[in-house]
This record gives sequence, C-alpha cells and structure tokens, in this order.
Amino acid sequence: MNESTVQTIKSEANLKLFSIITGLFCAVLLLSNATSSKVIVLGPLTIVGGTILFPLAFIFNDILTETYGYRLARKVIWTGFACQILAIITYYVVGLLPSAPFWPHQEAYMQILGAIPRITLASMTAYFCGEFANSLVLSKMKYWVLGKRGLSQSWRFIASTIVGEGVDSVVFMIIAFVGILETNALISGIISIYLLKVGYEIVATPFSTRFANWLKKVEGVDHIDTPETTNYNPFSLFAK
Repeated sequence: MNESTVQTIKSEANLKLFSIITGLFCAVLLLSNATSSKVIVLGPLTIVGGTILFPLAFIFNDILTETYGYRLARKVIWTGFACQILAIITYYVVGLLPSAPFWPHQEAYMQILGAIPRITLASMTAYFCGEFANSLVLSKMKYWVLGKRGLSQSWRFIASTIVGEGVDSVVFMIIAFVGILETNALISGIISIYLLKVGYEIVATPFSTRFANWLKKVEGVDHIDTPETTNYNPFSLFAK
C-alpha cells in the first residue's frame, strides 16, 4: 500500500458526517420508490408520492459533491444503486413466498411493493444517468469558479439540478411510457415532473447551500475536483 493510498484512507476515516449523509441519501431513494405506488393530486398536478421526496436525492448529491468531491459522491451514488437492487430483490422474493392462510393481503402487497419490470428498469436507469449528470456538472462548475460561494454556489446547485433532473425525467418517461402514452401526453408528463423537481431545488437552494457550507466547516473539507486528478468515469468506482 503506497503513501497516497494510506492518506486517502486516513482522510476518509476522519470524516464525521459522510456515512450519515450516505445513509440518509439511501433512505430517500428507498422511500421514494416505496411511496411511488400511490398517485396523489396537488392542485393541478397529478403525481406519484415519491415525487415529493425524490428531489432530496439530488439535493444530497449536490451537498456531497460540493463538499467531498466527485469521487466520494460516485461511491454514494453506487451505494444507493446497490440498495435499490437489494430492495427490489427482497420485495420480489418475499412476494413469491407462500402467504399464511389467515393473511389476506397478498394482492395488496404485490400492488404496493411488487416490481413492474419496465418501470423498474426506467427508474434505475434514470437514477443512474441523472445522478451522475448532476454530480459531474456541479463538480465541473465548482472547478471553473475556483469554489466561489454566494451566487456562484447557488447557481451551480441549481444548474446541476436542471441538467440532472432533466436527464432523469426524460430517461424515465421514455423508457417507462413510450408506446403507452401518446406523444403529447408523454411530453406533457416530462415537462410537468421536470418543472416540479427543479422548482423544488430552487426553493431548497438557500437551505442546501447553507448546509453544505456548515458541513465543510464541520468536516474541515472543501474539495475542488481538477481535470488532472479526477476520474469522471462513473464506472471507475475504485479509482483514487
């Protein structure tokens, strides 16, 4: 083990809140999926329940990338991906197991937690593409302005979400509903959920930037990724 590897291990071991934020990030993902089985109406909007919570995943991603950099954010994105796969497999296996004769809720269980292959594929693909797009944009923008705060920091939080949520919304709706919804309805759905999620981020930005700056102070970390030292390949999970 070389000296740089030892320093990396030491620095990660000394992070006080990284594991807590990782856990909250994963909890948001799992709860978003579980609550998406309910369709709710908010004024003129008809959305699934998970839409209320899922934008928090992008806010956490912004905070992680802003504070710790792309490399550690990549680990968290993959951790969330693995947690979702575990949850899907668990729900499926439990659904296949025989129900007790006195338990009449098998159909309800499958309706709430049973996986629909096409929707599951759409959700996982959209999450993967959207989160990495979000993290990449924020990382690059922070480097371009040398980590400036204030309006510059707020703008990179919003801009990264504009890109990330755009990728997420388009990928999900296309995979999930092409051939099912008419083109006009598909486009309308993409625009509606996209604007809602971006609006969510804009409203939350004053809180998320303040939290990120507080986190930097607590951790003693304000990482800026550079082209020379950062591997932006999302599949290079074990890259330094």
